[in-house]
Parts: sequence; structure tokens; C-alpha cells
Amino acid sequence: MEKKSLGLPLAPESLCFDKDAFMKDGFDVDHFVSECRKRVQLEELRDDLELYYKLLKTAMVELINKDYADFVNLSTNLVGMDKALSQLSVPLGQLREEVMSLKSSVSQGIRAVDDHLSKQEDIRKKKMCVLRLIQVIRSVEKIETILNTQSSKETSVETNSPLLTGQILERIATEFNQLQFHAVQSKGMPLLDKVRPRIAGITAVLQQSLEGLLLEGLQNSNVDIIRHCLRTYATIDKTRDAEALVGQVLVKPYMDEVIVEQYVQSHPNGLQIMYDKLLDFVPHHCRLLREVTGGAISSEKADIVPGYDFLVNSVWPEIVRGIEGKLLSLFNPGNPDIFHEKYTISMDFVRKFELQCGSQASVKRLRLHPTYHSFNNKWNLPVYFQIRFKEIAGSLEATLLDTLEEAPAESSYCLNSTHVLWNNLLKCWSDEIFIPLLAHRFWKLTLQCLERYSVFINELSLKATSTDVTKEKKPLSLSSRDSSASLNQYTSEDQGSVPSTEMQASTFISTRQLVFIVADVDKLRDQLPDILQLIKPKLELIDFKNVSILSGALEDTHNSLSSCVPVLSNRISQDLSESSFSCLKGALDVPRQYRRTNKEMPTRASLYVDNALRPLQQLQSDYKDLLKESIRNEWLQGALSESTQKYLETISDVLNSVKKMEESLKRLKQARKTVSSNVSTTGGNRDDNKIRLQLALDIEHFGDQVQKMGLKTTDIQSFQALSELAILAREQVTTE
Repeated sequence: MEKKSLGLPLAPESLCFDKDAFMKDGFDVDHFVSECRKRVQLEELRDDLELYYKLLKTAMVELINKDYADFVNLSTNLVGMDKALSQLSVPLGQLREEVMSLKSSVSQGIRAVDDHLSKQEDIRKKKMCVLRLIQVIRSVEKIETILNTQSSKETSVETNSPLLTGQILERIATEFNQLQFHAVQSKGMPLLDKVRPRIAGITAVLQQSLEGLLLEGLQNSNVDIIRHCLRTYATIDKTRDAEALVGQVLVKPYMDEVIVEQYVQSHPNGLQIMYDKLLDFVPHHCRLLREVTGGAISSEKADIVPGYDFLVNSVWPEIVRGIEGKLLSLFNPGNPDIFHEKYTISMDFVRKFELQCGSQASVKRLRLHPTYHSFNNKWNLPVYFQIRFKEIAGSLEATLLDTLEEAPAESSYCLNSTHVLWNNLLKCWSDEIFIPLLAHRFWKLTLQCLERYSVFINELSLKATSTDVTKEKKPLSLSSRDSSASLNQYTSEDQGSVPSTEMQASTFISTRQLVFIVADVDKLRDQLPDILQLIKPKLELIDFKNVSILSGALEDTHNSLSSCVPVLSNRISQDLSESSFSCLKGALDVPRQYRRTNKEMPTRASLYVDNALRPLQQLQSDYKDLLKESIRNEWLQGALSESTQKYLETISDVLNSVKKMEESLKRLKQARKTVSSNVSTTGGNRDDNKIRLQLALDIEHFGDQVQKMGLKTTDIQSFQALSELAILAREQVTTE
């Protein structure tokens, strides 16, 4: 309120800050400057502050002038103030002494009250200790009286019934529970040490009676006795003792009889039979216990005794102790196939045992039990995976050393390396090898196999571009798979060494093998999504749902495989082009066929045209089922574009040569002007026309055959120029 009454002077609206900010509680200079810097520069802030400072000075002067009389009279009003203050000092000193005296008296009273309360608290605690000790003595005497009375009744003719004995034990247990509570509260008291032997005797009698009565109830299948015993155990907080007793007396003998290693090893399905017998123990021998404790469907909530889980705390620990102690060879991973079979059967047994627990809470307690973890940890899964890793990765690596060995006839792939790769990927997730807890490792192995194959293919693509491709002497055909060269034909001075990828670089790769590589890579890329479909059901076993991460990893593999396809395709197109053009060079022989040979005018295309197109036609026919049409057309268009360009250049050279020869003959005719020369020149002209016509027929037939192959001539470079050259050749023939 005081700050508002000061009445700050009005400030121009152009200021970069609010003048009221200075009057706020907790005004901070650094914060003020940082906020202003967000709007203006420091120079502008400085100018505005100087302006406002001048306004404040002016306002202060005006305020002093306005109240000038008060300022002048201020000193006059303070005259005589020191005498007034000195007169007040004496009574104030007396008042201070009185207050200090009163404070001292009050403090003494408070200390006296605290001492009295402390003594009362001490007396109350001692009284409570005495009462607890009295209660301990009373409980001991009461229990001893009940036991003595029961002993005297047992000697009489009227023998007590088991039900009555159970009721008496419950009474003793209730009193014993109170005895234990008060004994714990009275710990350290001398009197308690004197009574402790009597308490120990009562404890021994009570436990012995409970054990005997529980065994009697189990042997006679008496539900009432079992219920009374379990309630008594729960009353004295000894439920774990009851579960341990059931495990030792009821469960252990059965497990010792069923879990026998000799029987498991001597029978083909010995392990499965043993597990089936272990599962039969629960419904046949634990029925009453489950009904009483609420572990069975038929249990009535009004009569159940809570706090017990005999399957988890009695049956399961004895099963695990028996298996771990007697079946020593069960957990041996030396033979991975047998290990996988035993592990699968064992985990199926665990799953069925969990189904018998009756509730999710019981299953949760089972999975948290130390013996449950002990049983799972006994299976040396890392060693098992290492063995499988060596099998799968080793077989793939050995196959890659054979490089371009062809796959078996029944395989859907062309190369054995791709065939083995795919089979190994299927093995990783097959029911005979896969284990859910190793899903992450098998996924990593899957990616490693794909990456290793990708590196292998990329190395082959590099060698395909750095070495000459072997020209095949026979048509491209899938029927003679064993006729192609492979990279395992190497030369090494050290015959004991394993051929590496670098050692095989000098081996030539045939065009047919390049086609196989591309076909396998393309098929493998298409089948990568099938791996996810294969993996999904397996990953559901471990509740893994983020499949998008796996798709991204496979996408990387797809891209890596795709990167080598253009290189291989260019190499194949180049090889096909060279094979085709080696025949198209037959156009150079056309002049020799007609000069001075007196042959008739040509009516059909030359044989070299069909020979030049035969490798391309065979590519379409022989590899129709192996390669996609788009891939084949891409290769054919690439090969034809290059060979057509060279063919165009060859035809142009031949026609130019013919034209030069024709001009030379004309000059010769003019020089000699003889009949013989005229005859010779006329014959030469006819030979030139035959040559031009033959080349035109060859070009036209070449175009017709290309169109019959299903290719568009517009997609082939230089083909239009070649067609125009054929038209020009025909025109030159007709004008002669």
C-alpha cells in the first residue's frame, strides 16, 4: 500500500519497459534487463532508463517543493525528543526485570511437570512389562493346564475324537499366539529367562501334536482334521512349517519314486512319461489340501484356510530338487538336438504345472520362487546357442568359399550359397532349433547371415566389373547347370590353406553365373517379408510386438542387396552386347560376298543377324521362369542400345566404303573411256547396289526380330538412326 501511495510520475508510452515493474516485490535487476533485451537493444534500454531517471528527479523536486513547510519543520518537531526517551528508560528496565523473573518461574514449573510426566511414563512402561510377564505366566499355566487335562482324558476310557483334538490344538494355538506376542515384548526380562524352558516345552508339544495330527488327516483324508491343523499353523504363524512338512512327508517319497535317471534314459519317451507322472501328483495327492486352502475350483469360500500355496511351496521345490539332484544329464547341451528336445518337453511341463496353480497370483508366486529361477538357470542356453551358431554360420561360410557352386535341382534358387542361406534362416526359427528365450540372439544371427551374404554378393559384383567375363561357347540354358565355372577352381601354392575371397579374384565369372546371382538376389529380396511372417508367431511367445523395428532392419538388408544389382546388370548387358556385336560385325563381310561374285540381287537378310540376336532370344526363353520380365527387358534394352550403336557405326563405315569405291570407279571410267572399263564400271555399280540392298535387308530384319522379342524400338538408343540408314541405302539402290 505504501508503494502505491508514492505516486510514480507518468512516463511516456514509448518506454521499452513498464515503470510499475520497479515497485513489485522481489524486483530483480538481471531478470529486468534480460526481459528488456528480448525486445530492444541495450543502447535503447539505457536511453529509456536515463529518460525515466530525469523524470523521477523532476518529480522528486516537485514533491519537495510541494511539502516544503513540512521539511523545514521536521527538525523543530524533534526538539526535546532525547529527554523523553531518557525518562522512558527507567520504567522499561524495571519491566524487563519483572518479565525475566516471571519467565524463570514458568521455566521451573515446566521442568517440574516434565519430571513428573517422565516418572509417570517410566512407571507406565514398568507396569506394562509386569502385565506382559503376568500374561506370559498366565498363558503358560493355561496351556499347561489344557495339556494336563488332555493327558488325563486320554488315559480314560472315553478317548477323544480327532475333531476334538483339533479344537483343543486351536485353543492352545490361540493362547500360544498371545504367549509369543507378550514374550517378544518382554524380551530381556530376567523372569522371562526362567519361564523360557516351559515355553520351549509347550512349543515342542504343540509342533509335535500338529505334525502328528496333520499326518493323520492326510493319511485318513479327513478334511476336518486338515482344516483344524492348517488353521492352527496359521494362528501361530507357522504356515511355512506346514508346507515344508507336506513337502517332506507327502511329496518327497513320490518324487523319489518317479524321478529316476535310469528309467528316463532307458525308455524312448522316458522324460515325457516322468513329467506326466509328476503332473498326476497334484490332482491325485493334493486334492484335499487344495480344497481346504482354496486352490481348487470346488473350494467353498466359507471353509477355506487362506495363506497356503502347497503347489508353489511344497510340490514344486521337491520336483526341482529331485530333477536337479538325480537327472544330471538332463541339462547337458553337448548334443544340441537332444538338448532342444529335453528343454522343449521340460518347458511344456512347467507350462502345464502353472495351469494347475489355479490363479494368477499363485502363478506369480511360482515364478518368483527361488527354485523356479534355479530350474531355468540350469539350462545352459548360451552354450546351446554357440553350438547352433557354429552349425548355421559355419555351414554358410563354408558354402561361400565354394562361391558359385550351383544349388541342388530341387532348390528354388540357382546358387548353392543362396540355397544354404535361406535354409539356415529357416533353421534359426524352426521348431527343432528355436528357443523363445534366445529369440534376440537368433534374430541377430539372422541379420548376420543376411549381412554376410550381402557382403559376399557385393564382392562378386566388384569382381564382375574388374575382370573379363568369360564368353560362353554354348547357348544360355538352365539345363546344363554343371557346365559353368565356379570360383572354387583356384590356384594356390599352399594347398593346405582355405581359399579366401581375395584368392579367388582371378577366377572368371561367366555371364550365366551373373544371371544366377541376379536371379537369386531378386528372389531373396522378394522373400525377405516372408522372414517376418515366419518370426511373428515365435516372437508372440515372448510378448514382443514392435515388429516395425525388425522391418527396418530387413529394409537395410534389402537396400544392401539392391545396391549390387545395377552393377551386375550392366555387366550382363555389356556381355550380351559384346556377344551380339561379335556377330553383327559380319556386316563387314557383306562387300566381299558381292564384289566380283556375280551373285543375284539379295532377297533375304544375312545369317549373321539371326546369330547376333540368338543370345538375346535365348535369354528370354531359357530364363523366362527364372527372371522377371522387367529385369530381362532391362538387360535386353541395355545390350541392344550398345550393340545397335556399334552396328550403326559399322554399317555407316561399310556404306561409306562402298560410296568411296563407287566414286573411285567413276573416276576410272572417265580416265579410260574404253568399253572394257565401261563394262567393269557397270558391273561395279551393280555390286554396290547389291551390297546396299543386303545391308538394308539386314537392318530391316534386325528391327523385325527386335519387335518380335516384345521390345519397343523407341526404347533402344540409335535404332531410329539405324532405320533411317536402311532407308537411305534402299534409296541409293533404286536411283541407280
